[in-house]
Amino acid sequence: MSLPQSGSSSPRLTRRSFIVGSGVTAAGLALYSGVIARHAIQQVDTTIHIANLPSAFHGFRIVQLSDIHLDEFTEPLFLEHVVHRINALQPDLVLVTGDFITRGSLTFISDTHAAHRCAEILSTLKAPQTYTILGNHDVAVSSTLVTSALNSFKIPVLINRAVPIERAGSRIWLCGTDDAGGGHPDLDLTLPQQPDGPVILMVHEPDYADTVIQHPRGKLVDLMLSGHSHGGQIRIPFYGPLILPPLGQKYVQGHFRFGAMQLYVNRGIGAVGLPFRFDCPPEITVHTLQPA
Repeated sequence: MSLPQSGSSSPRLTRRSFIVGSGVTAAGLALYSGVIARHAIQQVDTTIHIANLPSAFHGFRIVQLSDIHLDEFTEPLFLEHVVHRINALQPDLVLVTGDFITRGSLTFISDTHAAHRCAEILSTLKAPQTYTILGNHDVAVSSTLVTSALNSFKIPVLINRAVPIERAGSRIWLCGTDDAGGGHPDLDLTLPQQPDGPVILMVHEPDYADTVIQHPRGKLVDLMLSGHSHGGQIRIPFYGPLILPPLGQKYVQGHFRFGAMQLYVNRGIGAVGLPFRFDCPPEITVHTLQPA
């Protein structure tokens, strides 16, 4: 009676199972990152304490939206869903901190159409006021194209200028620069010399905060709002962001303090490079102003 001999098929079967299992896992991660996680919008609520905040602005609610990147890879239907979410919040002000479209888009939809469609959807925001700035992708495609699309739907774009937001005889100053990466930001033009109220500054690239701090009028800025980094978009556990863009590598996401000035970096709702997000959900931020 002969003993059973071990065959060579078992190791091959094990390797095959490993390869198949790895492929299934990779496909599952791609499906999760590209379909589920990329659309799992997260609402982040912050309370921003500002010194000398006029009483008329106590509890003033600002929704920040950033880095839309229509139509690669943000679908118009998803942006419509985001706008619906924002409208349900009934904010006092909506601020969009740049990158409405994507440079080098491979979609069949032209940049002109994407900018126009993005502006058209944003025009359904119901907040009393909405203001925007340009991002590096907008400037790389065409500042004129994106600005014209937004203006055609009566959505103002702040490029090195400031406007007062008034309420009950008091005001805060809202400022926006040209894109810090590909444009020509000018803080001398952007920041009011003697503001009669708190100053909120929109700059697409968060690392530009270092430049703001060093500017002679930088100490007048109470809050700076940025996007650009996407929070890293793909974050590896125990490692962090896989790739970060220039001027978005130091202040990646969330709330930072620089003495009197505060910075908030929104993760955005879009994606670039790959249509994936992992451990870094898209974000809309609700900033509630309160006195310090």
